[in-house]
Amino acid sequence: MKRTKAERKQELEDTIEANPFITDEALAERFDVSVQTIRLDRSELRIPEVRTRIKQLAETNHDDVQALQNEEVIGEIVDLQLDEQAISILDITDDDVFTRNGIARGHHLFAQANSLAVAIIDDAFAVTGRANIRFMHQFYAGERVVAKAQVKKRSEEYPVITVDSYVNQSLVFKGEFVMSRGKEA
Repeated sequence: MKRTKAERKQELEDTIEANPFITDEALAERFDVSVQTIRLDRSELRIPEVRTRIKQLAETNHDDVQALQNEEVIGEIVDLQLDEQAISILDITDDDVFTRNGIARGHHLFAQANSLAVAIIDDAFAVTGRANIRFMHQFYAGERVVAKAQVKKRSEEYPVITVDSYVNQSLVFKGEFVMSRGKEA
């Protein structure tokens, strides 16, 4: 059954509200229309492009990172609620992949997830004590990784943070980080 333009625009608005990181290309594929149609619909709905949406989220939806300097965070934190949850994005570039096969190197995903796990801790000192990670499948240059961190176990000394990372809403990485906070070695 084909949607009317009004139905498509309402579903487009709902989809972007649920996932502000979704690209015009992914939306075009989802709605089986051209990228130009998505851009026109967004324009009529006054919905900015993905980069602008991400910047708006980064400016308004987070606390200040305590345990890291901004330049130490891998990826861009767009949502941070200390000791609760956080989201960051990382755009994979040609420099982040193996030259031979174009597959992104896993240490970039680990670094993004690990720095997000440290950033979520509401303490001036936080380090990773232990990590249990799993790479689910490959990803490539030009793709955007959205990492979502959640505090699973609250603890004054050893909180547990889970991080799930997605490319195009497909899970590519899972990690559980046991952190150490509030004391220097």
